[in-house]
Order: sequence, then C-alpha cells, then structure tokens
Amino acid sequence: MKMRTEYTCPLEPMHDIIKGKWKSIILWRLGLGATFLAKLERDIDGVTQKMLLEQLKELMDYGFVEKKSYEGYPVHVEYSLTDGMGTEILEALRIMHCIC
Repeated sequence: MKMRTEYTCPLEPMHDIIKGKWKSIILWRLGLGATFLAKLERDIDGVTQKMLLEQLKELMDYGFVEKKSYEGYPVHVEYSLTDGMGTEILEALRIMHCIC
C-alpha cells in the first residue's frame, strides 16, 4: 500500500493503514486468539482468500500481525497479533466499538 507523504492531521497515517472493509475485522478476529488461514477465512463472512492474504500481508508489513509457520506436510501457518502494535491497535478498536 502506498502511503501519502503529507498529512493535515496526525491521525491520517493510521487511518490510511487500517482503512477498508477487512483490516479492522481481521484485527478484531485475531484479538480472539491466533488462528490458521482457513479458520480465519471461515470466521470472516464474505472475505475471499485472495483479499484476506493481501490484507494480512499489509498488516504484517505495518507490524500489527505476525505469521508463524509450522513444519510438516501440509505446512500450517498461524496468524496472530504482535505483542506491541497489534495489541495496542486492538485496544483502539475496542474504544471505537464502545462508542457505537
């Protein structure tokens, strides 16, 4: 995702990072605990695997989500929130949820 270089408000970069239909839903779901891609796809109604993977990659690039691979066949990959930024953004989402 391309980030703008000029902003009028200090909250705009965060808005650019988590905007869209799926990122906040993915973050909220991962707040319930680490999970595998297939389970994440089943839990989020309407998301395609392609879109889910794109959004997860962006969230990993920004440091909100981490991926852990397990050896074996088939390879299992687990996604979870990072200890720092991932859990902190979840708290911000909780605050926004309480306002609604």
